[in-house]
Amino acid sequence: MQIELHKITVRELTQGYADNNENGVCAYGGHLDVRPPYQREFVYGEKERDAVIDTLTNGFPLNVMYWAVREDNTYEIIDGQQRTISICQYVNGDFAFMFRYFHNLQPDEQEQILNYELQVYICSGTDSEKLKWFKTINIAGKELTEQELRNAVYAGSWVSDAKRYFSRNNCAAYGLGSRYVSGEVNRQAYLETAIRRISNNNIEAYMGNHQHDPNAVALWNHFSSVINWVKAVFPFYRKEMKGLDWGTLYAKYYEQNWDANALEAEIKQLMADSDVEKKKGIYIYVFDHDEHHLEIRAFDSNMKREVYERQNGICTICGQHFDIEQMEADHITPWRDGGRTIADNCQMLCRDCNRRKSGK
Repeated sequence: MQIELHKITVRELTQGYADNNENGVCAYGGHLDVRPPYQREFVYGEKERDAVIDTLTNGFPLNVMYWAVREDNTYEIIDGQQRTISICQYVNGDFAFMFRYFHNLQPDEQEQILNYELQVYICSGTDSEKLKWFKTINIAGKELTEQELRNAVYAGSWVSDAKRYFSRNNCAAYGLGSRYVSGEVNRQAYLETAIRRISNNNIEAYMGNHQHDPNAVALWNHFSSVINWVKAVFPFYRKEMKGLDWGTLYAKYYEQNWDANALEAEIKQLMADSDVEKKKGIYIYVFDHDEHHLEIRAFDSNMKREVYERQNGICTICGQHFDIEQMEADHITPWRDGGRTIADNCQMLCRDCNRRKSGK
């Protein structure tokens, strides 16, 4: 990789700036590809964006940027997309800084910004070298997420199309599944979730196998199927549904004929049960009825002491005496049979007896 340092003014950088959404972002008279296939989405918030403009207006040095030369002598950004878009958007009048848009500035203030010199390392090398640099020199701004790095490694027609469905603000996946998927769409959380679901957690293998596919329709169809199945099985939405591993549940249970009304009645009862401490686990429990999903409330130390004293330290199964530290609290009537986590439904058993009882 050959590297040369250049000084490029904001005036030169912002000339010909255009954000064409799906078709990318260009600047520098149309000769700079601001968002190559391996680049992430624009993720700066107002705070980071304003910090860039504050640096320019005060004449402070901005972190160096990296561009790569293409075969047609145009350029693509390796590092500096967030800063570049922030600068271009401000000069273009897309947002105000300190309550003033660029066109509201005095001519001398505008000239100060337009004449600001950016330090840009222009690099020449192979595609693999570009990707390596992109991964290692992302030293300014927000750290790359794992999925952003995967998008760089497996850049191609498939990733480009997948990002159309899963990576843009207000994209199709966000519109369909925002109430069920956690994370930021422009930080690739939705794309990662979708691939994880369809690949059974083999994200890299799936992306490698499909890197040069012409489109990501199969991924979108699978994601849509999962979300639509969830909506059909659980038509009444609760906030506890967000972020659950719906892909795994879909793979295991979608072929079964579930009664949505019966499931809702059971969920409602469990939501009102104060002994159920993990409410999100209810949506898994109704499929397999494994109580571990619910984290049933345990007897607290005061209850244990009360029952221990009532039993005089005698295990109710083997009849032997034990110190309280050698005993464990047990539901007399199991929770699944309606037993509550209260002192009247508690018995203290020695560890061996409790293990044998629990194993039955």
